Amino acid sequence: MEKREQLYEGKAKKVYLTDDPELYIVSYKDDATAFNGEKKGTIVGKGSINNRMTNMLMKVLEKKGVPTHFVEELNDRETLVKKVSIVPLEVIIRNISAGSFAKRFGVEEGIVFDEPTIEFSYKNDELGDPLMNAYHAIALKLATREEIETIKKMAFTVNDTLKEYFLALNIKLVDFKIEFGRLSDGTIVLADEISPDTCRLWDKDTNEKLDKDRFRRDLGGTEEAYQEVMRRLMGE
Repeated sequence: MEKREQLYEGKAKKVYLTDDPELYIVSYKDDATAFNGEKKGTIVGKGSINNRMTNMLMKVLEKKGVPTHFVEELNDRETLVKKVSIVPLEVIIRNISAGSFAKRFGVEEGIVFDEPTIEFSYKNDELGDPLMNAYHAIALKLATREEIETIKKMAFTVNDTLKEYFLALNIKLVDFKIEFGRLSDGTIVLADEISPDTCRLWDKDTNEKLDKDRFRRDLGGTEEAYQEVMRRLMGE
């Protein structure tokens, strides 16, 4: 597969064209940002961990019937993916109160919900990714009602699967953000990434944070936390 010119560069990844119009190469960076890009830094080795972890989890999800954009891992940092047009909705599932949820509703972190919550935010950096509901998304023609139902169903399957998967590694899946894309034929698939950048992961016994909150909140030990998650995933 020949890597052609760069199509796009985001906060955490670069996307390249290939000699196949239906396939792209995604390259993961070590750059880290928080608070809509206001805070910037580097987490050494993050690109490689997020790439490998995403691919591993997407394979797990494919087996559970969740279609993804994953095709093949090319090397530590690069993966071949299906070309998708991203649905501009960030889909957030929460199992435990934390982060902006705790702040918004004035509750402490760590409340375990009886059932998971789902929320959408409009994927738009200039507007600060505002929260929106399904009716807003339909009104703005970001997705159809059918697509939103498909996305919700898939998002809860992702949650059920990953919650169980992480628990076996002694990790609580607190919450996570995922994105979906449309293939050329309109099929909705899971895209983007699943990593400590996009998930809140707490150690089951100590509640120690093993994710990007360490960077956001200047807790230190960010690289070590990412490595620890990878170590458990690899079964080392």
